[in-house]
Amino acid sequence: MNSKERFQKVLEGSVPDRTPVFPLLMSFSAKRYGVSYREFASNGRVLAEAQLSAREKYPIDAITACSDAFRIAADLGGAIVFPETKPPSLSEPLVKNKEDFLRLKKPDVLNPKGRMRDRVNALAEMVRAVGDECMVLGWVDMPFAEACSLCGVTEFLMMLYDEPGLAHGILGFLADIVAEFAAAQLEAGAPMIGAGDAAASLISAEAYREFALPYEKRVCEAVHKAGGLLKLHICGNTSHIMADMTALDADLYNVDHLVNFDLAMKNYTAHGKAFKGNLDPVEDILFSTPEECRKKAAACVEKAKGMKYILSPGCEVPEGTPDEVFLAFCDAVNG
Repeated sequence: MNSKERFQKVLEGSVPDRTPVFPLLMSFSAKRYGVSYREFASNGRVLAEAQLSAREKYPIDAITACSDAFRIAADLGGAIVFPETKPPSLSEPLVKNKEDFLRLKKPDVLNPKGRMRDRVNALAEMVRAVGDECMVLGWVDMPFAEACSLCGVTEFLMMLYDEPGLAHGILGFLADIVAEFAAAQLEAGAPMIGAGDAAASLISAEAYREFALPYEKRVCEAVHKAGGLLKLHICGNTSHIMADMTALDADLYNVDHLVNFDLAMKNYTAHGKAFKGNLDPVEDILFSTPEECRKKAAACVEKAKGMKYILSPGCEVPEGTPDEVFLAFCDAVNG
């Protein structure tokens, strides 16, 4: 059974030969490949090569074309700063008021010079190389997360209360672009799209149901209509919105370490959903010994035995994680 088959078995509710291993690798894979984060995030070929190199070096079952949350913002005309060692970001918010929003024009997702196209190219290269044997995921950020990128997190959260109509207008505009971005990656060969919405963990359940979930649903429905699968990845403590998240009907849910694993298992299993998680990337991996890391990872695997479960940290593996610790994490599925 290869990695892709193993991964798909879990999503189907069948029993694989072992639990799949699916860590989110970004800075970790860039460092192991010997490139700066600037190169990793700005050159799709380098991103693809770094991910493929990690797949070759470590026993992981999935890789993702993910580097940062500012692909759409850049293609909308935002000025992007590319630090050498950190993810890129906007130099200043692109949307500060209604007039700024009304000036935005829908970008061409496949513009050869665009950052969205750069990710699509990276994804296509990854699929060509290992798509038959490994699960290769595309990546988008959900409309709520994109709005926070365009406006600034604090500013957009204030907009939810001060100008809710404008907030909905921005979210609707972005939902169409995110759906097209996802579709382009599916067309390039991705069977599944990872969808991040980290900022959604910062709002109340009521606000999530009004401002985040409806637009997540639009993206998820578009992915499913195009024949793809979707993984929802919301960093932070999502305990207060976890029940609402299942209404999205995603195919896989990421569980951060801030969420009680027992509650997550109960919630997602009750709804027949696949889930992954939830080691603390810092305490359980970066600052752990190989023995401690393996033990904690094995405990998650044992707890979720018989469920639709994939082993994963709660979020990205830190670049400073020693190889022997990461290998111990990966080996925890072998009993």
